[in-house]
Amino acid sequence: MDSHIPSPPTRRLSTGERENAIDRTIPLFPPAVEIDEHNYFDNNDPPEYLESMISGAQEFVKFHKNNRVVLVTSGGTTVPLENQTVRFIDNFSAGTRGATSAEYFLEHGYAVIFLHRQFSLLPYSRHYSHSTNCFLDFMEEKNGKVVVDPKYQEEMLSVLRQYQTAKEKNLLLLLPFTTINQYLHTLRALSVTLQPLKSRALFYLAAAVSDFFVPLHRIPEHKIQSKAGGSKLLMNLDPVPKFLHRLVEKWAPGAMIISFKLETDSSILLSKSRQALERYSHQLVIGNLLQTRKTEVVFVEPDTPAYWIRLTPAQEAAGIDIESLIIPAIVKRHTVWIKESGSSV
Repeated sequence: MDSHIPSPPTRRLSTGERENAIDRTIPLFPPAVEIDEHNYFDNNDPPEYLESMISGAQEFVKFHKNNRVVLVTSGGTTVPLENQTVRFIDNFSAGTRGATSAEYFLEHGYAVIFLHRQFSLLPYSRHYSHSTNCFLDFMEEKNGKVVVDPKYQEEMLSVLRQYQTAKEKNLLLLLPFTTINQYLHTLRALSVTLQPLKSRALFYLAAAVSDFFVPLHRIPEHKIQSKAGGSKLLMNLDPVPKFLHRLVEKWAPGAMIISFKLETDSSILLSKSRQALERYSHQLVIGNLLQTRKTEVVFVEPDTPAYWIRLTPAQEAAGIDIESLIIPAIVKRHTVWIKESGSSV
């Protein structure tokens, strides 16, 4: 007897239904101003660990006071639906862009503060922790001891040496977050911490940040019961304040700031990227499409034509990271930014 039970057919939305699923007449949320900052941070408590985390970051920045330091944000933020969280809304991101970029920043002499979603990809360990193979597949037993499989020896030794160098030279500081609230509090505190570096500070904001959240005063303490809302669960979410403009003008004045714009519709990518650049007054938006984000991106900068970076078919076949092309282009722009600010490179 066939024990396979077929899945019920999935109904796909029609084009008209998809277009009407979101009210596109609602205007864009305006950039946050000072009152928005006070309202958010005064009413949503910082994580308990924030003070000790920032203390470590201050020591790191002090150690690298004469160097370039990049803050790389990576991975997605969650929106808890209960205080004792069982359910949450998540953002699409494994942290691939951020973790890979951090390695290339280190390769180009930067110290890296890596603000990442807990358990997302990390620099160097990313090569093995999220492989399609179990990490044990990279090992074998020999004479009663665990050793690396010979076919992986050369590559793993190279990665290990890079990781050890970063540790020995104190070039990499790993700081985790999970929720949108943890992320925003930490980002603001780190921005202030980086202020003494002025133009030598670089912000590479690759994290996928939630657009909506449940304010602290509206979050239920315990798990939402499945029958609490009858057949439906209706939620009222508030927009997350758009703090990028505050970061540019108040939190990190003088730093070079790069944000990302992810879209799925190629026809709006450039206009949305340009719109973000103008709204938040920062230096660079890196636009990318969900479908091709690993093979092409576009740089959108003030008063400059769009600049595309693409892997060639040969590079793609060879497994070249597009970040190996993105980061050198950013380093050149950061060098110009530092020179124009009057600081030493």
